[in-house]
Amino acid sequence: MCGIHYCRNWLKKLLRVLLPKVQVLKVDEAREEIQRNHSSCRAKDVTMPAKLPVSFFSTRSPVIDLFRGQLDYADHLRQDSEIVLYFFYAPWCGQSIAAREEIEHVASRLSDQVLFVAVNCWWNQGKCRKQKHFFYFPVIHLYHRSFGPIEYKGPMSAVYIEKFVRRVMTPLLYISSRSKLLDFLSNYEPGVLGYFEFNASPQPPGYLTFFTSALHSLKKDYLGTIRFGVITDKHVAEEISLVHSGSVYLHRHVNTSLIYPNDIMNYTAENICKWALENREVLIRWLRPHGGKSLLLNNELKKGPALLIFIPYNPLAEINPLLDEITKVALEYHNCNKSRAAEPDLQHLGDTDSPAFDSSVPDAHTKLSETFSITKSPCCNTVVLPQWHSISRTHNVCELCINQTLGVKPNKVHVPHCNFFEIEAALDSFYLQEHTFFQVISNTIECSNFLSFYSPFSYYTACCRTVNRHFLSFISSEKTIFQTPKVTFSSHGKKDDAQHSIPHIEDRNCFIPDLHSSGTNFTGLSCRTNKTLNLYLLDSNLFWIYAERLGASRSTHLKEFAAIVDLKEEVHYVLDQNQSLVGSTLENFIKNFSILYSPLKRHLVDDPSVHLHDQHVITEVTTNTFHRTVFLSEKNVLLLYYAQWCGFCASLNHIFIQLARLLPPDNFIVARIDITRNDLPWEFMTDRLPTILFFPYQRKEQSVKFPEDLSVNLPNLLKFILYHSSFSSSEPCTKECLHKETVLQQGHISHLQREIEKLRSEITALHQAHAQLEAQLSEARREEHRLQQQKHTLEKQHKTLQLHSEQLQATYNQKNQELLAMAEKLQELADASENLLKENTLLRILVASREGKLQSQDEIKEPLHSEQTLSEDNSEVSTATDTLEEKRIDNIDTTETEHSSGNRTE
Repeated sequence: MCGIHYCRNWLKKLLRVLLPKVQVLKVDEAREEIQRNHSSCRAKDVTMPAKLPVSFFSTRSPVIDLFRGQLDYADHLRQDSEIVLYFFYAPWCGQSIAAREEIEHVASRLSDQVLFVAVNCWWNQGKCRKQKHFFYFPVIHLYHRSFGPIEYKGPMSAVYIEKFVRRVMTPLLYISSRSKLLDFLSNYEPGVLGYFEFNASPQPPGYLTFFTSALHSLKKDYLGTIRFGVITDKHVAEEISLVHSGSVYLHRHVNTSLIYPNDIMNYTAENICKWALENREVLIRWLRPHGGKSLLLNNELKKGPALLIFIPYNPLAEINPLLDEITKVALEYHNCNKSRAAEPDLQHLGDTDSPAFDSSVPDAHTKLSETFSITKSPCCNTVVLPQWHSISRTHNVCELCINQTLGVKPNKVHVPHCNFFEIEAALDSFYLQEHTFFQVISNTIECSNFLSFYSPFSYYTACCRTVNRHFLSFISSEKTIFQTPKVTFSSHGKKDDAQHSIPHIEDRNCFIPDLHSSGTNFTGLSCRTNKTLNLYLLDSNLFWIYAERLGASRSTHLKEFAAIVDLKEEVHYVLDQNQSLVGSTLENFIKNFSILYSPLKRHLVDDPSVHLHDQHVITEVTTNTFHRTVFLSEKNVLLLYYAQWCGFCASLNHIFIQLARLLPPDNFIVARIDITRNDLPWEFMTDRLPTILFFPYQRKEQSVKFPEDLSVNLPNLLKFILYHSSFSSSEPCTKECLHKETVLQQGHISHLQREIEKLRSEITALHQAHAQLEAQLSEARREEHRLQQQKHTLEKQHKTLQLHSEQLQATYNQKNQELLAMAEKLQELADASENLLKENTLLRILVASREGKLQSQDEIKEPLHSEQTLSEDNSEVSTATDTLEEKRIDNIDTTETEHSSGNRTE
């Protein structure tokens, strides 16, 4: 009994201690479960290893492909080769893929002399990716033995890459004869020559330095515009005044050639290269835009007017006649002394019978320059006089020539030059008396001499005549007013505008045949004009898209094109593509641009994307259709200037559509032009958008601008059009004219009356629709008010239900916790009752065994002893029975207590 009571008390104490800990453990488990669920909801970081690279070049390619970026192995290969080309690529790069075929083509031609190695510089585990940090792909590096890298930045074309590789292979040209020297100096590119005596030593002093300077020039100038040569013969070196071995000579066509100053600068490869780059003479320059975001063209065009010449060019071709002809034009253009004395070396070398050039004579250049006689051609300029009447169909063209040798003879022979101030003064003086030529309409050449008021020793001659503006019919008839068999004109513009072209300098001889000797001298023109051109060459095989943007024909098969771009004046001129691109054509094109009053016509940019449709209410006008739509049409024209980005222009579209429907289409045209995509003559350009111009019929030259202070609406536009279209012509009108005008006005009035009736009926219908809409709107407003009230009521109910829901949720959570606690206690009681049942069974077994023992003892012992033993056993049994009864009573009490406490909890 004591043991049972002790066990019961111990169990009660244990329950009091363990219950709080069990609750804490359950809370911790619930918290861990929540954290596991939260972590499973987040996106996990997944790292996928990169795929192994594969070969970029084919196995049969002559290019060694290190597609795992083995840069160390590439360096090992370079040690055994003289010339190595590295092609660093990224497998995903489209430009690398496009250049792969070009590299293979070059490698197939030069693999026996050059080692071609391709390295994948994108794989993250390769050494190339870790050591090289390229910002673009592909990258081409060349090594000449231990010198390098020399990066190639030119076009990714096989011919250009091969040309550059060959320049790296042979950076020096060896000149051993006079003919080779002449060929070297005749090239338009700057040339640097070094003289070294190889008789005493296979490597003379300074030769390796000069050789390295040639490689340095390729490293700094990937275009290779400076050529380096080595003279090995002493007599050939004396032709260019090189006497001492190790001397370096920089050849220049126009300016004086230079010899490297050894006493001022150290004789190093870097200094020689720097000296050559700083003092080189660039007559004509190649432009090779790489096609990406670049400021190359912008920076060059900012330097001044530029002549862009597009020609098909093959860098590997040994002979290029067109390039040679353009080079001669550039040389003549920059030859400012206007004589051939600027090339004494070439003249002397070209004559095989002449003695060697004596470098000891200091004034040899001066003597050569004085051997040329004075040119008797004065400075001339073509002047186109303005029209004396707006409706005149004629132009007065004058040839203005200045004679500078009157009164004072030069004291010694020298080359005369055209003075800009002299020709400016002659033009000013000529324009003061130009009214005498305005109204002269004659088939003969009128010539007059005038004394310049700026200089009493100078005079000018002006020969003028009248020329019809309709040159197309003038040319087709072949009946020239000057009795010439054929007249050639250069329109420099669109074929549609040929009838408005002006005679150019190249046409001067046709108009004034007696003044052939008075033509403008092209030699040295760059030094005699304030509009000096920078000459540029572009390969039309690569950059023809730029020519098309400048105005080249898209359908031409011969990709030759020339244009002058003046960024400051915002104009550019195009050489007529019907003329062949030869030296004389370029000279005339340059002379037309260089004169004071240039007859060149500004090229107008046209929008080719516009397609005309007759069914459109508003006519879309372009550069090509402007003259035909506005001036040649027998209708009144209302023109709107707009742009795609102009928001105010877009807001006027519906007004102009209504206006086009109101006006009779037989007498009026409503049109518009996108001024940002179409150029017009300067007198028709505008700097404000939107702008509205009205061109009345038979008075197109009297165009009127819509007032800016008026709002652009339909009534104001109608008043503006009707007011300016009702003006009569300046000529007196006859009765027939008045009758026609009256009929026309009556037709306009009847048309407007019909349109007014239509508008009134439309207004009535609109009023009815307005009343219906008002009724519908009032009903909608009432419905909206009712819905607003329902919305407020529902919101209040929602808030109340939300509060009740929160309270029920709190109660539910509390009851749930209490039920969990009761379940735990009931489980503990069930466990305790099971233990008690087990103990009760054990006690019964013990009592039964005890009774068996007592019975056996009773049979052996005497009856007395049996009676005594029986009495003692009865007492023990009673004691055990009492103990069991007490235990049952305690269990019953405990159960009743638990039930009562559970009832109280409920």
